[in-house]
Amino acid sequence: MPNYLALSLCLLGATATYAQSSKPLYQNRQATTEARVQDLLGRMTVEEKVGQLSTLLGWEMYQKDGQKVNYSTAYKKAVDERYVGALWATLRADPWTKKTLLTGLNPKLAAEATNALQKYAVEHTRLHIPLLLAEECPHGHMAIGTTVFPTSIGQSSTWDPALIKRMAATIATEARVQGAHIGYGPVLDLAREPRWSRVEETYGEDPVLNSQMGVAMVQGFQGSSLKSGVNIVSTLKHFTAYGVPEGGHNGGSISTGQRELFQSFLPPFRAAVKAGAQSIMTAYNSIDGVPCSANTYLLTDVLRKQWGFQGFTVSDLGSITGLATNHRVAATPPEAAALAINAGLDDDLSGYGYDKELLEAVKQKLVAPEVLDRAVGRVLRVKFEMGLFENPYVDPSKAAKLVKTPANVQLARQVARESVVLLKNEKDLLPLTKTLQRIAVIGPNADNIYNQLGDYTAPQPESNVVTVLEGIKAKVSAATQVTYVKGCAIRDTTSANIAEAVAAARNAQVAIVVLGGSSARDFKTEYQSTGAATVTAAAGGQVISDMESGEGYDRATLDLLGKQQELLQAVVATGTPVVVVLIKGRPLNLNWMAVHVPALLDAWYPGQEGGNAVADVLFGDYNPAGRLPISVPKSVGQLPVYYNAKRPTPHDYVEVNNKPLYSFGHGLSYSKFEYSDLHVSAAETPGAVQIKVRFKVKNTSSRAGDEVAQLYLGDDVSSVVTPAKQLKKFQRLSLKAGEQQEVTLELTADDLMLLNSGLKWVVEPGTFTVHLGASSEDIRLKAQFKVNQAVEKAQ
Repeated sequence: MPNYLALSLCLLGATATYAQSSKPLYQNRQATTEARVQDLLGRMTVEEKVGQLSTLLGWEMYQKDGQKVNYSTAYKKAVDERYVGALWATLRADPWTKKTLLTGLNPKLAAEATNALQKYAVEHTRLHIPLLLAEECPHGHMAIGTTVFPTSIGQSSTWDPALIKRMAATIATEARVQGAHIGYGPVLDLAREPRWSRVEETYGEDPVLNSQMGVAMVQGFQGSSLKSGVNIVSTLKHFTAYGVPEGGHNGGSISTGQRELFQSFLPPFRAAVKAGAQSIMTAYNSIDGVPCSANTYLLTDVLRKQWGFQGFTVSDLGSITGLATNHRVAATPPEAAALAINAGLDDDLSGYGYDKELLEAVKQKLVAPEVLDRAVGRVLRVKFEMGLFENPYVDPSKAAKLVKTPANVQLARQVARESVVLLKNEKDLLPLTKTLQRIAVIGPNADNIYNQLGDYTAPQPESNVVTVLEGIKAKVSAATQVTYVKGCAIRDTTSANIAEAVAAARNAQVAIVVLGGSSARDFKTEYQSTGAATVTAAAGGQVISDMESGEGYDRATLDLLGKQQELLQAVVATGTPVVVVLIKGRPLNLNWMAVHVPALLDAWYPGQEGGNAVADVLFGDYNPAGRLPISVPKSVGQLPVYYNAKRPTPHDYVEVNNKPLYSFGHGLSYSKFEYSDLHVSAAETPGAVQIKVRFKVKNTSSRAGDEVAQLYLGDDVSSVVTPAKQLKKFQRLSLKAGEQQEVTLELTADDLMLLNSGLKWVVEPGTFTVHLGASSEDIRLKAQFKVNQAVEKAQ
């Protein structure tokens, strides 16, 4: 018997060894990623390769029957006939997708749905290639039941990259445990055109602040390993210069020179690529007549050759087809597909930009086989790096436990609190005392959950969102009378109850008026195939939605819409002290209230915990330290009005001066801070320079608080025109009452460089001025230093 047992064990071992060795190389987890990619490419047909480059709209790919979910007929057809390799927004729910709280998926069902989709892809395709699932994740995973954080313009108002990294890691976990692999975000467009509809999705007007926030998001999303089960690939948007369209028209053409492109618009993307971002999305616009989705210079020369990007590129929705239909740089759809893929655009978000059009382009020899393999290999590489060939599934019970936990909700509250910007606080009206007996809460955004959340937000049960009214009621005792009157809508002028609001204000000790805008999508609005709203000027007397911001809602003015200004003026006229809370997605015209209202708070779109966060600030349980990431103009006639415009300094207009109403970096606190003892030292070595900037910040008040110290740099004389000052470093400091802290900020050659007339990055010898203070206009300390030797960056 022992001999037979030994023989059997030998045979079993040999069989196992043979089975392992007979496996295709691409299925061997011990092989290198590159070897696996090349082996798989060598086994694929042209049709299978093209299918891997199609990212279809995903919400039609599952079917729900009560508490059961499975793949749909549409998905089976897409896999069987088109070999699709990826889906987008499978778990998305909003009026555009027509997925509601009833028809959409909770986290557990979402995990079951993505498992069903993966199972079909893995088990019913010839080569068993798993699916990539991309989701919208700019301020939370855009799916039912997830945590909703402040929109990006609020995130950057925190000036706290470490906090944003924590937030991004939380978003990544919530998305990954439901089966997602890619998160669209961060949006790194510079917002220098506030009429543009998507300002809320950006980090504002400055390349350095944008870079810091972008790096934080990438690091939080991707973590240290994409195989962790809680991390996702970060897709940077939109490459590039999308946020400054002429006239504010979303997707419109932009005007910029190459030097400005490299000095302002590209640095945030470069920083995020350096941080390891694995995906990048092209923008709809053209630059100097070349559409970004067919720009070889950007997609190959800059992104790949100069920056060493190793991930994959993806089109924005429909932008490949747009090369023929919008930009008119291609005569036919196959020519458009060829233009895009030859330029370096790998993946098609839509499923109709490549697909049969790319197959036809290959057939016509407009696309070489090696170009197709290059693009497919980049997409497959991510699938291997995420471990999807070994582990394509997720645990639905884990999704139910890890999405929107109490800790995640608390983090949303912290991000919202840090994002609140105190614009004005005359005679220290704020913070309010909790012993007030009568408070009037007035305005269209005081008790509207969706107006508080911003674009790219899924439907919410009312219990998920704390409005400003609810936050205030929770903050005061039962003995305090809180009277709420809506007063008017954001845009609709057909009805209002201003008289009732006035009566409430007259009877109150303080009136808190909550105004602004809305990006809340509704089921009445028509949407384009890209998901942007179809917007037309409203006819007189027509009942319209509140939505005046969000993708597609570009503005001609920045005035408060509807009867909001009339409401505010009527309330102020009562003589009752007024606090205005602004909930909105872009800078608005605040001129009148800046003069006539003693206290102004800007909360942007603060997310699901926004009401608690605003109440924390109003009543002093949190000392505000948010800072503006974008300038607030006095008039659209000033635009553009960003702080770091190139010299010469703009002169005044006949009607107004050249300054914004509130400048970049502005924000007040309930504490007072003093800056002193600035010391700047420069050390030069061949090919390098290091500048140490030391100074002290003291909290001179009796209340603990945060200060955001901001270091701006000016190149006093330069060979090409530069800004008078440009943010280079910042640090958010927490100081107890009376506490003083010494801060050291370091500048290197990269911080001092400009792109000279020969388009080379250099540090030029000469003097530089350090501007140190609390905003771009509130400069407390200045000092000069000198650089003696030129430094040139290797190209």
